[in-house]
Amino acid sequence: MGLEHEQSWRFLLAGMSNMCGASVTNPIDVIKIRMQLENELCRHKGLDAIKNRYYDGFIKGGARIVRDEGVGGLYKGLLPSLMREGSYSTIRLGAYEPLKVYFGATDPAHTPLWKKICAGAISGTIGSAIATPTDLVKVRMQAQGKLFDGEIPRYKSTLSAFREIVRIQGLRGLYIGVGPTVKRAAILTATQIPSYDHAKHTILNAELMTEGPLLHVISSMVAGFMTALTTSPVDVIKTRIMNQKSEAHHGKVYKNAFDCFFKIVKSEGPLGLYKGFIPNWMRIGPHTIITFFIFEELRHLIGMAPV
Repeated sequence: MGLEHEQSWRFLLAGMSNMCGASVTNPIDVIKIRMQLENELCRHKGLDAIKNRYYDGFIKGGARIVRDEGVGGLYKGLLPSLMREGSYSTIRLGAYEPLKVYFGATDPAHTPLWKKICAGAISGTIGSAIATPTDLVKVRMQAQGKLFDGEIPRYKSTLSAFREIVRIQGLRGLYIGVGPTVKRAAILTATQIPSYDHAKHTILNAELMTEGPLLHVISSMVAGFMTALTTSPVDVIKTRIMNQKSEAHHGKVYKNAFDCFFKIVKSEGPLGLYKGFIPNWMRIGPHTIITFFIFEELRHLIGMAPV
């Protein structure tokens, strides 16, 4: 397989595997978004930040959504989510290995961790900056909960969401939250892919396991937990900024990511930054496992070397 041909396949398989992961974990993503937005800037300290919630925990929150909106409520935002993975994740996962080589990583089994982290951060930043509009629409559609009498949905469909945002705010409106989105993507990709890569080759080098599906699953589990731990605070900030009303008659609640961070900590305490941590972990974990499992199996199928 020629180098150029291999690069094309790498990007294609990266997008396909991430879209599979997003399809399976969309319900968890919806629960996470609702929990992150709940009791926004209500004054709570300590454990009070996670009490008195409408979406009371992962299981009860999911049951509440199904009761209020039907099973379809768990699949809100699926189309923009797939659009996001088809752009953002195609780039971040597809460009990771070429960037790692650019930093001098010629031996996958003995590559310094810092080179992997740098490659992940750069690929995540590029992919996220391009795909922010799809992320914005995904968040807003997933955030729309039960409609009360006389209330109309914020957007009727994915296409109408893009149209409405551009009509009211212009093209710049599609890039609301690009700052925290890019920061989250840089942190996520600098954690997720290098964690998988490093855990996998550490296990292989120690001869504890051999290349195969079980190794891929275990390495993915390590990567999923590490990613949830590092990204939860910035994920909450991203969700809050993207979801806030931005029409002319609404004043912005958050000026920027740092303003959002300090307001959350002041009003809700440090635990406010970890609202939705369990569904975030429950989403990233399976998403990571499914993505890398499929990515590795597809690579094997076409004769491409494993990560």
